[in-house]
Amino acid sequence: MKSNPNPMRCLYAFRQGMVWAVFSFVMLPLSLKAQRMNLGSDAPIRKLQIAEMAISNLYVDTVDENKLVEDGIRGMIEKLDPHSSYATAKETKEMNEPLQGSFEGIGVQFNMVQDTLLVIQPIVNGPSERVGILAGDRIVSVNDTAIAGVKMSKEEIMKRLRGAKGSKVRLGIVRRGIAGMLYFTVTRDKIPVKTLDAAYMIRPKVGYIRIGSFGLTTYNEFMEAVNMLKNNGMKDLILDLEENGGGYLLAAVQIANEFLKRNDLIVYTQGRRAPRQEHRADGTGKLLDGKVVVLINEYTASAAEIVTGAIQDQDRGEVVGRRSFGKGLVQRPIDFADGSMIRLTIAHYYTPSGRCIQKPYKKGEALDYAMDIEKRFEHGELYSADSIHFADSLKYKTLRKQRVVYGGGGIMPDYFVPLDTTQYTRFHRQLAARSYIINANLKYIDVNRKQLRNRFATFADFNARYEVPESFVNDVLEAAAKDNIKPKDEQELQQTLPRLRLQLKALVARDLWDMSEYFQVINEENPIVRKAVELFEQAESNH
Repeated sequence: MKSNPNPMRCLYAFRQGMVWAVFSFVMLPLSLKAQRMNLGSDAPIRKLQIAEMAISNLYVDTVDENKLVEDGIRGMIEKLDPHSSYATAKETKEMNEPLQGSFEGIGVQFNMVQDTLLVIQPIVNGPSERVGILAGDRIVSVNDTAIAGVKMSKEEIMKRLRGAKGSKVRLGIVRRGIAGMLYFTVTRDKIPVKTLDAAYMIRPKVGYIRIGSFGLTTYNEFMEAVNMLKNNGMKDLILDLEENGGGYLLAAVQIANEFLKRNDLIVYTQGRRAPRQEHRADGTGKLLDGKVVVLINEYTASAAEIVTGAIQDQDRGEVVGRRSFGKGLVQRPIDFADGSMIRLTIAHYYTPSGRCIQKPYKKGEALDYAMDIEKRFEHGELYSADSIHFADSLKYKTLRKQRVVYGGGGIMPDYFVPLDTTQYTRFHRQLAARSYIINANLKYIDVNRKQLRNRFATFADFNARYEVPESFVNDVLEAAAKDNIKPKDEQELQQTLPRLRLQLKALVARDLWDMSEYFQVINEENPIVRKAVELFEQAESNH
């Protein structure tokens, strides 16, 4: 039978261990890097290292040393600004994929329907399309392991489908109208990740481009869209940056360069240890002429604000929408050998007029910062421009027309468009949030895809003639009613139906064609887009 340890003996052993640990540590020769940093024995980093060594070697229970260090890093970073962060190797890989423009996998767009993976579209000329996998196919096994009907998580399914370029995976597929199981061996490949959501002619001579984020491939995608639209007669452009959370600064600079004259300032960055660095236009842009309108809202941030600020400050175009998010901090990635990374804020960025549009924050209070959008709802800012008040000290002037603009908390549009609370009722928001709409759409498209393809040879024909069947709408309402999700009264139902039908039509267009067609449908009822179109129509009538 073990006796209880003597507390004084434990304490003595700990102290002896600490003496050994400290002594042996200070006797170790400093690395060349440490010598260059002039780390004396009283340097704060010594304290951190001794603490980590003490816990790892002497703590009463076993500890995960890697997690200990990671928690320490997170603890330090949490006390800084809201945008400095630490990411594990896995988190870093997942975070970088959308920005780097590709990942390695089988190349399908999919969704989960009743615990089964349903292929929405195979990527054009991707590995799945090359072997004959079709939209509407159900992938039920991967390398002879069932993934359907076994309650496997979406993350686990993704892990099984993705893999190194050149590796092979055997897929078991169930196809509507075909008896038995079909098997396909797919050779994984690089799969492009698009950052451009849509590009089309929204009106005669007026092009529309929506950018979802700024990654390595964004500039090339953007220029392809510009060339296509110019070939279709584009003279003017609506650049939609709503919900664009940012990304690479270089991509933002490249796109802003297309609009601005030689030597026009696009953005500059400056920090405590980061000297001022300017980015200027080289005058070779393809969009130096024609009217430009940029669309923003409360979720437009970072790199998207750089583009918006450059176009607004240089009086190159007008901005329509609601005040942007207000992220004016520049992060530098610091990579570790294990693939993890710190993204550390090293500077502010400033628009050409000198505005820092970073919204106020208190160090270490990330939650309060994250609640800013909620506060805008509460204060009524999203419904009325009059509720937004800027101090005179935040006033700046544009560089050509000397118009007043403001810094210190996002970019204020030239034309404010309030959030339309009548567009999305409480009932509609519940239908969307609980996936009743998307689930009904997946079932509908699964059954009717072939018929719809035969009936509508082109999107233009579909957009002109297609009407959402009542049975489609009823599927949404009945599924929600089973879970006791109902409109509060007949008025709310009637207010919900037009927007619901439009959303369903847009989803069908997306599944038959792509995201560009989705936005062609949905934008006709987007108040911010409609305001931009109105500005072009006014300009045309004034000529």
